[in-house]
Amino acid sequence: MKTNFALYGVALLLVQALAACGSSPVTVPKEETAQNAPAKAEAIQYDKLIVAFGDSLYAGYRLGPTEGLAPQLQVALEKAGIKARVHNAGVSGDTTAAGKQRLTFVLDNLEKKPDLVVLGLGGNDMLRGIQPKETEANLKAMLDELKKRDIDVVLTGMLAAPNLGPDYANAFNPIFPKLAKQYGAPLYPFFLDGVVADPKLMLPDNIHPNAQGVAKVVDGLAPLVEKALQP
Repeated sequence: MKTNFALYGVALLLVQALAACGSSPVTVPKEETAQNAPAKAEAIQYDKLIVAFGDSLYAGYRLGPTEGLAPQLQVALEKAGIKARVHNAGVSGDTTAAGKQRLTFVLDNLEKKPDLVVLGLGGNDMLRGIQPKETEANLKAMLDELKKRDIDVVLTGMLAAPNLGPDYANAFNPIFPKLAKQYGAPLYPFFLDGVVADPKLMLPDNIHPNAQGVAKVVDGLAPLVEKALQP
């Protein structure tokens, strides 16, 4: 996938956005949980349970009840004839370390074992300049936990902002393809591919997608999820 980094390489905006994205490692902000839980999910009969486990890109930062990744992905799957509930387990500000801490809690408190986890963390690690080897180790720990529980995974990747320099990019960018290959997980290489460089698809912070941006992400991601759900 080709990516235009014209808007992605704005260092100050990226770093300043960390404060806006929050930092809680375990507790999902009430407003984000309410905004992105699919409407009347409890009343919907479903065959598959999918967990969208990530950071603010998954949580639906500043989006409405039907606009985040979880509800839009659920609708896309319904249109494809798949009765699924997509559980929003996105927490704004989460690093891979925070995600590793809360993964077992999330899995243990679901109504049943999920059929699939869509895993997307690492963006906040990159923004904070966390060493890529730590990011990789944390992602690997989460993938090991999911493998132990025999839960399939679709992995969504992240790319280092150009302002971090080639050394960081060369260490960070290969993490996701490497782990996807190692664990046999389908990979959506860059979550914001085709979105981050288009102002019409981004919120004013130029970091998070708006509803239309999420729709474009879902257009690319949904086929991977559909295939992963096949017997």
